[in-house]
Amino acid sequence: MAIITRISRLFRADLNAVLDRIEAPDVLLRQALRDMEDDLAEDEQRLRRLEFQRTELAARRAELERALREIGDELDVCFAAEQEDLARAVVRRKLETQQLQQALTRRAEALDTDIAGLQARIADHRKRLQAFRQQAELLAEEQRACGTDDTWSPDATGVRVPDADVEVALLREKQQRRRP
Repeated sequence: MAIITRISRLFRADLNAVLDRIEAPDVLLRQALRDMEDDLAEDEQRLRRLEFQRTELAARRAELERALREIGDELDVCFAAEQEDLARAVVRRKLETQQLQQALTRRAEALDTDIAGLQARIADHRKRLQAFRQQAELLAEEQRACGTDDTWSPDATGVRVPDADVEVALLREKQQRRRP
C-alpha cells in the first residue's frame, strides 16, 4: 500500500510541476502587473475628479459667503428704512443660502473622506505594485541565470531518467521492431 501511495504522490507532483510550467508564472505575473497598473490609473483618475469637485465646492462655498455678506448689508438697509416686509424676503433668502452652505459643507466633508480613503488605497496599490515589479525582476533574473525559456521540457518536471533505463528501453524497442 505504501508503494501505491508513493507512486500516486509522485504522479501528482509531476502533474503539478507540468501544470506550473504550462501556466508560465512570468506571464501571469506580467498580466497581474498590467491589471494592477490599470487599477492604479483608474484610482488616480478618480482622485483627480474628486479633487476637482472639491475645488469647485470650495469656490461655490466662497461665493455663498460673499452672498451672505451682501444679504447682511441688504438687511441693514431694510431695517434702517423700516421696511419689515422687504426684510422678511431678504431673511428668507439668507436662510436658504445658509441651508445651501450647510449642504455644501457636508458634501465637502464627504469628499474629503473619500479623497483620504482613495489616497490611502492608491498608496497601498503603489506599494503592492512595486513589490510585484520586484518579483517580476527577480523572476526574470532567475530565468536568465538558469537559461530557461517559457517552453515546457521533460526536465521541467524534475524527473530524471537514468541512462541505464534509457539503454534498456532502447534495446526493447529494437527487439520489438525486429519481430515479424
